[in-house]
Amino acid sequence: MMRQYELVERVTRYNPEADEALLNKAYVYAMQKHGSQMRASGDPYFSHPLEVAAILTDLRLDDATIAVALLHDTIEDTDATRSEIDSLFGEEIGKLVEGLTKIKRLDLVSQKAKQAENFRKLLLAIADDVRVLLVKLADRLHNMRTLQHMPEHKRGRIAEETMEIYAPLAGRMGMHDMREELEDIAFHTLNPEAYETITSRLSDLRDRNAELIKDIETTLTERLSERGMAAEVRGREKRPYSIFRKMQRKAIGFEQLSDIHGFRVTVGTVEACYRVLGVIHTTWPTVPGRFKDYISTPKQNDYRSIHTTIVGPSRQRVELQIRTISMDRVAEYGIAAHALYKDGEYGGRNIARHTEDCRAFEWLRRTTELLAQGDTPEEFLENTKLELFHDQVFCFSPKGRLIALPRGATPIDFAYAVHTGIGNTCVGCKVNGKIMPLVTELRNGDEVEIIRSPAQTPPPAWEAIAVTGKARAAIRRATRESVRKQYGALGEHILKRAFARADKAYSEDLLEAVLTEHHQSSVADLLASVGRGDLSAQLVLKSAHPDYQDERVAISGPLTEEGWFGLKQGQGMKFRIPPDALEAEKNAAEHSDDPGEGPALPIRGLSGDIPVTFAPDGGAVPGDRIVGILTPSEGLTIYPIQSPALKEFDDQTERWVDVRWDIDHNNPERFPARLDISAANEPGSLATIAQVIGENSGNIDNVKMVQRARDFHQMLIDLEVWDLKHLNRIINQLRSKPNVSSVNRVNG
Repeated sequence: MMRQYELVERVTRYNPEADEALLNKAYVYAMQKHGSQMRASGDPYFSHPLEVAAILTDLRLDDATIAVALLHDTIEDTDATRSEIDSLFGEEIGKLVEGLTKIKRLDLVSQKAKQAENFRKLLLAIADDVRVLLVKLADRLHNMRTLQHMPEHKRGRIAEETMEIYAPLAGRMGMHDMREELEDIAFHTLNPEAYETITSRLSDLRDRNAELIKDIETTLTERLSERGMAAEVRGREKRPYSIFRKMQRKAIGFEQLSDIHGFRVTVGTVEACYRVLGVIHTTWPTVPGRFKDYISTPKQNDYRSIHTTIVGPSRQRVELQIRTISMDRVAEYGIAAHALYKDGEYGGRNIARHTEDCRAFEWLRRTTELLAQGDTPEEFLENTKLELFHDQVFCFSPKGRLIALPRGATPIDFAYAVHTGIGNTCVGCKVNGKIMPLVTELRNGDEVEIIRSPAQTPPPAWEAIAVTGKARAAIRRATRESVRKQYGALGEHILKRAFARADKAYSEDLLEAVLTEHHQSSVADLLASVGRGDLSAQLVLKSAHPDYQDERVAISGPLTEEGWFGLKQGQGMKFRIPPDALEAEKNAAEHSDDPGEGPALPIRGLSGDIPVTFAPDGGAVPGDRIVGILTPSEGLTIYPIQSPALKEFDDQTERWVDVRWDIDHNNPERFPARLDISAANEPGSLATIAQVIGENSGNIDNVKMVQRARDFHQMLIDLEVWDLKHLNRIINQLRSKPNVSSVNRVNG
């Protein structure tokens, strides 16, 4: 275990002005508080915070952060308190220790909802002071190094959490070496067979290529020296998990990898980087398409370097990285490099200020801003994980603005990256001057122009196409707002009609006065609730006008021989009524206790007592909220409440009839529905769709090809189902098929 003076020496070696008294006091306090506590390995518990502090000294962090590392478990695992730490070490250190204590209590591998909420808290704590993240990552690294001492049933959970949360966070903060070590240990735990196979192959390759590596290193050093360039050339080997991930992503074998062995060339200036590149390209042939300049276009985690791949002396592909000393420091330490000496003062307690301008911290700040966007915790966790894992491509706007996007991003992601308003109004795109589909995968250097329309709203299907969390969150919000507006307009129409029928005044002021009674936060929310059917228009009417008495006449009453059916205030609507229905009506009236009352005429499928038809384009199924439109010569047509066809009856309110489903479960019937399906234009697509419908007991009534393109076709399928639940099950299973792009229900 490291001695007290050894820790102080490690800090003063890179920071001669370190507060030695603070370090000594933190060392003694933590050792006394942890006392006889032991770790699972059998070592004294104090060895853990001491090793965490040692890891942070390798990152050359300030003495306050080292002290926090020594104290980070005291509040959680001993009788130490926040107030005691504040009085001994200051409020700043006390706040950091308390922040780490709260993070330690989070269980990030619990059930999804809890994990998502805890991940929110983790990022909020990190964004408040980035030193919390640095200590937490060092804490996790030491725990992973000693993972073999944990019970076997816990190792997988901890390794999974490390792979999903902490390793990607380290990568996003630019701490490349730490990320790779965390990934390798987790990989070894989660997939030991693959790990052993890759390390064995690496060992064999290392033995075979030892002379080749030495030859390239010597030759390159000599060539640079001949041109008067001072440079350090170091060989490096790709890590096992990095190899495994690349093999999976590109579906290639171990032998096809070109960058298992590489070299890092470190020079003094940016100009020297490009001079070294010229020497390399004139010494060995280059591999086309394997050149990346991250100096002119840095990654979002501040990584800067030139990458190029050459064909070496033995026809072996070799990758070289060229960077300055300061770039190398950022590549190794990431965001921690901003704690180093800067602007005439050692970073020390000013690390938080020094990180404000770095790209990695900018991503963290932008991510935490999404916390206020109204997404659910599960959506936030999903979107943030997407951004944590993706590598980047760099694209340009027509005006030359550089936009960094995750690999696999589409023009939809590009539009939202520029501005949410541009994404919401996007209708098409041009990539490098050519009109391309919005599903096009963007590549490095693409110039993207977004075509917009003010009438556009993003369709929900875009969420499945988008890659970035920002785009997905914005599409969800726009979809929710669009649906809310639709329901709000419908609710307003329903309320105005209800108030007009009751001959009562309607105004937003009246609605505002009853919001609390109906547990609504705004008039817009109240209207949307009425439109969705969550809130009855009659209840709102009675709340706004307490003196109102409901005098409506139900759609029931005696039938006459002429086939007339009584409505409100004696208004007549003529129906074609089957003779047997009329006879049944007479018999029921003769045996009724109240001869003035006749039985109600329920609507049952397509064979009820009143002529009933369904909307010609899309139909309706039990489970839909429905409305009937009366036509004297034809009877009653049933529409789902969301049907756009109802707009043509807006000024004919006397024809609107409130109806309900009255299903005879002893004699089930099928009901009509229509689906709009886009599927890949390949053999078997239609068969797959028909199979899903058939396996779910749906009955296809008609199929119509609407559009056929080279890579997809669009079709309308009329089918019959039992109810809305049955229909939704078919839709969800169709959407899960890889050759089906989208499935939407058509509401006539």
